[in-house]
Amino acid sequence: MVKCTKKEIRRLKTALRWKGHPQQRQRIQMVLLRENGMTQPAIAESMGVSRSTVNRAHMAYDHGGLKALRRKPSGGRKRENMPVAEEKALLARFAKAAGAGEMLNIHDLKAAYEKAIGHETSNSTVYNLLIRHGWRKLMPRPFHPKRDIAAQNAFKKRVPQCCQESPAGCRQAWPSLAHHVRRRSALRPDEPPATVLGTHRHPPRGRLPAHS
Repeated sequence: MVKCTKKEIRRLKTALRWKGHPQQRQRIQMVLLRENGMTQPAIAESMGVSRSTVNRAHMAYDHGGLKALRRKPSGGRKRENMPVAEEKALLARFAKAAGAGEMLNIHDLKAAYEKAIGHETSNSTVYNLLIRHGWRKLMPRPFHPKRDIAAQNAFKKRVPQCCQESPAGCRQAWPSLAHHVRRRSALRPDEPPATVLGTHRHPPRGRLPAHS
């Protein structure tokens, strides 16, 4: 156990009045209670924590001071192979070729990445690296293996010129298909009236409808 000086005790009491994380304030209280002469079992019972928690707080303060009592941030890239700045520098070597329209070979990038980190890695790690820095995969449009390029070009020539200029001209060039669609308009002479909901009367029960 390391005995604190009066200056360190004043710093601990000042830090206790800060608006910090409750876990940090609790650790400071554990150190102050030790300076008041309380044992670790008594501190653990009064604070409602285990003895190991009190022991870790005391050891952290003895080795690192007040900064060691701060709450460590959770999350983040704890198992990263290299910092983000080094990843950007690595991709900058391939960005010039990609900007010129050349295809980026993933195997070359993976080899350079493995050389930089000093060990082998998977392909998914390299793809995640590209996604993290905003790179995307570009591929040519798929095509049928039995396509007929001559027939495709002939079909493109048959398309009216108005369709390439404006959609309005395309609608005027092609014949209207309205006569093929039965619209809701005025009744024709040979068309029976449609039954409206609620107007059809059913015959009374027990009677058959009259036949003409």
